[in-house]
Amino acid sequence: MKKNILLFFIFSIFFSLNTKAQSSAHTDKNGLTWYSYLEEARIISKEKNKPIFAFFTGSDWCGWCMKLQKDVISKPDFIEWAKENVVLLELDFPRKKQLSADLVEQNNGLQQALGIRGYPTVWLLFAEKNETTGATNLVTIGSLGYPQGATPGKEETKFLSDANLILENFDK
Repeated sequence: MKKNILLFFIFSIFFSLNTKAQSSAHTDKNGLTWYSYLEEARIISKEKNKPIFAFFTGSDWCGWCMKLQKDVISKPDFIEWAKENVVLLELDFPRKKQLSADLVEQNNGLQQALGIRGYPTVWLLFAEKNETTGATNLVTIGSLGYPQGATPGKEETKFLSDANLILENFDK
């Protein structure tokens, strides 16, 4: 049975007016484009009709996050899958580097709205903005973490299989 969970996450006027004029997107060494701000990812998601792959990570301290990067996200099949199927959003909680105050506030708000309790956590979701109120409605599709129980060396295969199953069972 498919589960559609609607979460209501309100961005203050501050976020809607202060999303950086320049894109927060960066392209990693594998050619994947990652966004830092939900609003940018939401716009691209809407344009491409693709869900957002919201990756909650502690990029510079979380061992499991680094392992997910190494065993899944940097692998060729994932790179191809991501380019075809999702818009990538990195929601980072680093300890060694400083994020801007608005990015910290956004990431903390999304962490709270989605009930994130550990890293890495990935949510597949759509974000729909109410232009009148400025509220963003998060339509969650499903969540993933490090692919537990995968055959060593086949973590990417299990992760993609799980992700595809979640996407196949969702009707927008």
